[in-house]
Parts: sequence; structure tokens; C-alpha cells
Amino acid sequence: MTPVSVVVLTFNSQSTIGATLDSLAGLTNDVHVVDSGSTDATHDIVAASGAQLVHHPFENYGSQRNWAIDNLPLRHEWQLHLDADERLTPELKAEIAALLAGPVAADIDGFYVPRLVHFHGRALRHGGMYPIYHMRLFRSGKGRCETRKYDQHFHVPGGTRNLAHPMIDDIRLTLTEWTARHNRWADAEVEEILNPGGAGVIQAGTGDPVAEKRRARGWYYKAPLFLRAFLLFAYRYVFKLGFLDGKEGLIFYTLQTLWFRFLIDAKLHERRKGGGT
Repeated sequence: MTPVSVVVLTFNSQSTIGATLDSLAGLTNDVHVVDSGSTDATHDIVAASGAQLVHHPFENYGSQRNWAIDNLPLRHEWQLHLDADERLTPELKAEIAALLAGPVAADIDGFYVPRLVHFHGRALRHGGMYPIYHMRLFRSGKGRCETRKYDQHFHVPGGTRNLAHPMIDDIRLTLTEWTARHNRWADAEVEEILNPGGAGVIQAGTGDPVAEKRRARGWYYKAPLFLRAFLLFAYRYVFKLGFLDGKEGLIFYTLQTLWFRFLIDAKLHERRKGGGT
């Protein structure tokens, strides 16, 4: 077995958690699922897999991830953190196993994993959606998650490297639930814009993938309110060839880029006028 402990966050995840846990088979003997109040079959699926199930109320992603780091009896030198709709490809699992089979250079604390989004069964390989790198594999005692209200990422104090093979982010939520979540995330993003801060926030421009993404977002927020959502949609759907991702891509880019970013601007406008709470 590979010396890695795995942590998975769940909430009403019966449609995806089985595939997530199956993708870990043969990698490790230390898998922990932190559930925040599921009422569907998530608990039964986890129990059948043999993973350790614990319950903890959800405040936000950063708090939930850090609670898991601080409180779970993680047994191994390395930790891998996933959401319930994320799974390892066979190539990524083999890459992690080979990487951790021997000693890792002492100056390396973590590894960024490329994420490939599957939206309602379609892999989104265009529109700037792939690869997007996320810190998910790091040494125990080194990794923490930011306490931002939205768009929280893991960070480590030491050196990092990028892995070659992707994890799959398998979005199967109905559009009703998916847009409802984006509505909540828009509120969190507005709050983060108006009241930035939080412990361990990755600073834009420090050279890692998350910092570079935030530097680009800083330029985005310098563009005119409302217009920037349309410009971003044109950039991703036309210039970055998002239209090649088919009907599912059209739905994704229209809602996740144009509508979501426009909604954030509308809520910002409302708050600055004093009409929101």
C-alpha cells in the first residue's frame, strides 16, 4: 500500500461517492470520509466500501478541510484530499503510487493535481478548463486550507511540483441544485471581495498555479462592472474554443462564466448601493 491517507468530504453524495471510493482501491488502507449531514444513501455506500466515516457540521470548505487535518487519525506521511465528486484516473493513481514508493526530495512539501471537469457526462477540455491545478497531495503536518469565504485552496510552506495525470471532477448535480450552489457561492465571493482576508491566503503573483490564477482574476476585477462577465464568456467560449465542448459546454460556459460572473457583479452593485445584507 502507498503511504498516503485520503480524506473525502461528502454531503448527499450518493451519485458520485461510490466512484470516488472505487478509484482509490488498491492505493491505500487509510481512507476517511467526513460527512456533513447526508440524508441520502451516502452513509451506506461509504460503510460498504470499508472507509472510515465521521460526521462534522459544515461551516465552509476551508474550515471542514482544516478540521479533518487537525482531528482525523491520519496514519501516513502524505495526505490526499478529495471532494465526493472527484475521482482518480488509473493513470493518476499509478503516478501517486510510483511517486511515494520511494523517498520524495525533502524540499518538496506538496503536489498540484490537474483537474479535468466532466459536466453531465462531457469532458470539458477547452475554454481554459484544462488543466487547472489544485494542491491536493501534501506531507502531513505541512498542508493547510485557506479560510477564505470562497475559492479556498490548500497551501504548503515548502516546494511544490505538478503531477502529470488528472483527477476527474464529475459534476452530475441537476441544474436546479448546481445553480442554487452558484447563487450561494456568489454571495460568498461578494463577501470576500468586500471584506478580504483570512488566515493563510495565497498571495497573487507568488508563482504557483493558484497565485497565477488570482493574478489573472485581479486583472478581471479591474474591468468595468457587468461588461467583464461578457468579455470573460467571449474569451473562454470563443477565443479558448469552449464551443468545441458541445451542448454541455454551451450550458456550462453560459451558466458558470456569463451568468455566475454577472450575478456576482449584480450582487456587488446591490451591496454597494446598500440594498443587500
